[in-house]
Amino acid sequence: MEPLRIGILGAARISAAAIVAPAKLTGARLVGVAARDRDRAEAFAAEHGVERVHTTYDELLADPEIEVIYNPLANSLHGPWNLKAIAAGKHVLTEKPSASNSVEAALVRDKAREKGVVLMEGFHYLFHPVTQRLHQLLEKGELGELRHVEITMVMPAPADDDPRWSYELAGGALMDVGCYALHAQRMLAPWGGGLPSVVSAKAAERRRRPGVDEWLTAVLEFPNGASGTARCSMAADAVEFSCRIVGTRGEAFAPNFVLPHLDDLVTIKTREDTWVEQLGRKSSYTYQLEAFTDHLRDGAALPINADDAVATMELIDETYRAAGLMPRPTATV
Repeated sequence: MEPLRIGILGAARISAAAIVAPAKLTGARLVGVAARDRDRAEAFAAEHGVERVHTTYDELLADPEIEVIYNPLANSLHGPWNLKAIAAGKHVLTEKPSASNSVEAALVRDKAREKGVVLMEGFHYLFHPVTQRLHQLLEKGELGELRHVEITMVMPAPADDDPRWSYELAGGALMDVGCYALHAQRMLAPWGGGLPSVVSAKAAERRRRPGVDEWLTAVLEFPNGASGTARCSMAADAVEFSCRIVGTRGEAFAPNFVLPHLDDLVTIKTREDTWVEQLGRKSSYTYQLEAFTDHLRDGAALPINADDAVATMELIDETYRAAGLMPRPTATV
């Protein structure tokens, strides 16, 4: 199989785990990188074995050898640079969320469809055996019918000058970590009788950051009557990225379903027994890149696509409005 030829926008810290390490494990080529500061791009390339450095993002997109763009830029730059990558005829693996709001996400989807390229949002947790086992427990009826889902995505506060605290840069707890909670709820639609809707939401703004949620909690409901709770915060004492699924016959708990390479355990309780399963600490980012490669090279099916990215962004916008906050603004570059 011909290796993917990847270009990286920016020199974000997340890139090391999210694309560099998976590329090395899957045999993909890191063809190019560009950053706002060329010296930073040079250092990134030297550290991670990227083949060449481009002076600008536009120059990177024009590189004919690059076929896939990985976009880990600030949230507000996902939409604009996803659109530019699509216009250049590149496939896109974008960090979540794919855009600043649902209108922009729909534009990105439509342009990708017109250009005939693939855009996938980086909800990497979905590809790991931990999440697949949670879904399998519902599919096989081991937990009975779905009754409740509780997802917690909380972390200590970033520095005050972090772009995640900027409304203009599409920041906020829901945009950063909470989008995982809403996406994971949406992925349970097959066992909830359809997609969940927002019943209510409440949030608190970051001090001196109007419109930017420090924490947010949403209550959701599935068509079959099952309930969901999505809790997120960027001002917690410690990290917790957990998922609890409760059915009529039992429940399952994954203490870190988003970063299972740190904790791959799933505890299952039924009326008859309680046991713990260990699902493997191979990185979910590696599973994600393997699936993306298989799709581009062999046409293998993907569980999410650009339509899914729009639906997730619609739910994020709906949740913000229910909490009395506005969706993030569309940025221009």
